[in-house]
Amino acid sequence: MTSGYEWLEVESLDLEAQGVAHRADGKVVFIEGALPGERVQVQVSRKKNQWEQGQMTALSRESSQRVRPACPHFGLHAGACGGCKMQHLHPAAQVAVKQRVLEDNLWHLAKVKADRLLRPIEGPAWGYRDRARLSVRYVAKKGVVLIGFHERKSRYVADMQSCAVLSPQVSAMLMPLRDLIGGMDQRDRLPQIELAAGDAVTALVLRHLEPLTPADAARLRAFGSEHGVQWWLQPKGPDTVHLLEEGGPALSYRLPEYGITMPFKPTDFTQVNAHINRVLVDRAVRMLDPQPGERVLDWFCGLGNFTLPLATRAREVLGIEGSQTLVDRAAANAKLNGLAAKTRFLARDLFTLTADELQALGPADAWLVDPPREGAFALAKALADLKGPESKAPWAGPRRIVYVSCNPATLARDAGLIVHQAGYRCSLAGVVNMFPHTAHVESMAVFDRDD
Repeated sequence: MTSGYEWLEVESLDLEAQGVAHRADGKVVFIEGALPGERVQVQVSRKKNQWEQGQMTALSRESSQRVRPACPHFGLHAGACGGCKMQHLHPAAQVAVKQRVLEDNLWHLAKVKADRLLRPIEGPAWGYRDRARLSVRYVAKKGVVLIGFHERKSRYVADMQSCAVLSPQVSAMLMPLRDLIGGMDQRDRLPQIELAAGDAVTALVLRHLEPLTPADAARLRAFGSEHGVQWWLQPKGPDTVHLLEEGGPALSYRLPEYGITMPFKPTDFTQVNAHINRVLVDRAVRMLDPQPGERVLDWFCGLGNFTLPLATRAREVLGIEGSQTLVDRAAANAKLNGLAAKTRFLARDLFTLTADELQALGPADAWLVDPPREGAFALAKALADLKGPESKAPWAGPRRIVYVSCNPATLARDAGLIVHQAGYRCSLAGVVNMFPHTAHVESMAVFDRDD
């Protein structure tokens, strides 16, 4: 490492929650632990021609938004938990930073600027995580088991006794879980525990590399009974997940504003933050504003998280997803909620979608788009091909598109196509603070047809 005694003015935060500053010669410096407005010195650990990276070593002017981290495992020191990156920044300031990240991506990557910024969707800042993938490691030399997130920039598991962002029930179980795994016959063959909490059930999925012994299965049952959790086992891939014991309540969450219950398996994709998901769904439906006579397409529909609420308002909703298994499960959820007559589901590779395939789906009044981190480039390109100036046949396209994104860079890329080539206007954009204290940016953008 090299030391830099120059005092640097921190200008902003990047996507990794590092402070961004410039040396006197203009070179960019990324500084872990530094916040905008602070004056700092840095210990440089990486040097490139155009930039440097390091940790803050001295602070002469502190940001008014700096706060004391609530979790004892947060920090820059060796062994610190890497699950959160922004606990030292006031939650309101975190949201402002994420809003700026969204705006910067839209403008710098796509030259798109929203007509109006949405008020951020926010919720509880602590104890909000209903989903998590916790690594498990038996340290034979010390005779201890570690369960938690990885250390910062490390493959090692952090020594966590509690977690401020996990639900209080699960945080309180971390040490009992360590004792449980430490007493199992297969303790060195159990690499992961996945958490998935529904409204009435908390499920723990144990990944095991060897068949469990009868004694280990009995230990899991006793733990589940004592702590009120439901054990699932995963011997291989996600498709092998099954209950340790059949029976008991089903894993599900409700969208009470729409009278909808959504059953799911613990390895299904559902949002990490159930409270924020309910608010997000409601805002998306209100923004899309489907009318009783309208047809809506829900792209990347998953289990029907948006499809079913939209179907309570629209004439018909077509949910499209890449997996036939997911499509079948979404259709079952629609039937369970009495919405089968107003919904259809289709399996289609959405990363190779063409303009002809899009046109063959028929006209729709509105779209809901909720892709994974890779975004919806093929869909945006197909829309641009049908709506652009070189289109050979008139095609109206949806009157409004609501795009929910977990990656501001791919949202910006797709927004560039939707605005500059398909002729839409970005009327609204804003952030969804799905993951407080992390650098993850969830966002929403609304596109309206100009003609």
